Amino acid sequence: MRAVTQRPESLTTALHAHICEAIAAAGGWLGFDRFMELALYTPGLGYYANDSTKFGAMPDSGSDFVTAPELTPLFGQTLAVQVGQALAQTGTDEVWEFGAGSGALALQLLDALGDQVQRYTIVDLSGSLRARQQAKLVAHAHKLRWVDALPETFSGVVVGNEVLDAMPVQLLARHGGQQTGVWHERGVVVADDGSFAWADRPTHLRPPIAIEGPQDYLTETHAQGEGFIRMLADRLTRGAAFLLDYGFGEDEYYHPQRHMGTVMCHQGHMADGDPLVNVGLKDITAHVNFTAMALAAQDAGMQVLGYTTQAHFLINCGLLPKMEHLPQAERATAAKLIMEHEMGELFKVLALGAGEPWEPLGFAHGDRSHRL
Repeated sequence: MRAVTQRPESLTTALHAHICEAIAAAGGWLGFDRFMELALYTPGLGYYANDSTKFGAMPDSGSDFVTAPELTPLFGQTLAVQVGQALAQTGTDEVWEFGAGSGALALQLLDALGDQVQRYTIVDLSGSLRARQQAKLVAHAHKLRWVDALPETFSGVVVGNEVLDAMPVQLLARHGGQQTGVWHERGVVVADDGSFAWADRPTHLRPPIAIEGPQDYLTETHAQGEGFIRMLADRLTRGAAFLLDYGFGEDEYYHPQRHMGTVMCHQGHMADGDPLVNVGLKDITAHVNFTAMALAAQDAGMQVLGYTTQAHFLINCGLLPKMEHLPQAERATAAKLIMEHEMGELFKVLALGAGEPWEPLGFAHGDRSHRL
């Protein structure tokens, strides 16, 4: 039987009802991290679990946002240089990609790495995305497998592009300044008209550092992201991980001027700051606290092999010579990967290692590990 694609209005109505039930079961209040998890990952209904188009360069494709692999194949081809070095350095032949999206990055890596990769494992919770990935990667089908959870132990090179930003975060709100303010956890309730609304509760939770200033302050903590890193550290016996995402080190993340938090939604290539409407029809993200991720890795026994901007990383891996051979229009598109006001500065790359430490070439110049 042919699958029936749900209409957007029926999809969001069903998801809304499901989340309302969860709020009721929790006593009428649900922490934002749980709300975000349900909005994104509820089977068949959540944003990443339904059939809507997500990845694409232009709004007329029905997509919501573009990631680097969709922007230009040079992204994956350049990342492949680093992944290839890591495979050789760690004596492994398997790549593990988390959240493979459209499959564009997997295709670029597999095409570039050839026989260096004997198996490519995609860890993805989305059944609809898995079908699209299988169609795109048919030429490499003999190397591919899909899993929805990591085994107890594994080895290889882990790649995660824009994965950490989609992991649920806790929202913390300070009412008042540093001296007299009281911290609350921000959660979601059902309003009298049936819509979702914010509600704050006093909490013992705190950001990892004190935040100066007299103003109210909204921010996030990343327990699930840190848990993901600890799981990697616990199970990766030999290999490396390269995590690319937008975010900051701790001092910049919790800067007094960043008082509105970083939670952001994406729909139809437009950004907005309200995750409580159009639930299931738009992406919900938060910037990454890379200091927290690095500390979680170190505490769990992994080495931090490098941390730098995406611009430095890709240039170190040889992006510029690859760009020289492109037509002007494609060169201009590829330049967005490294331009400061595009993806070059906001996006960072964190490299983690299991086993003996070594020096990845992507961090040869511009390593910022000391600033974490």
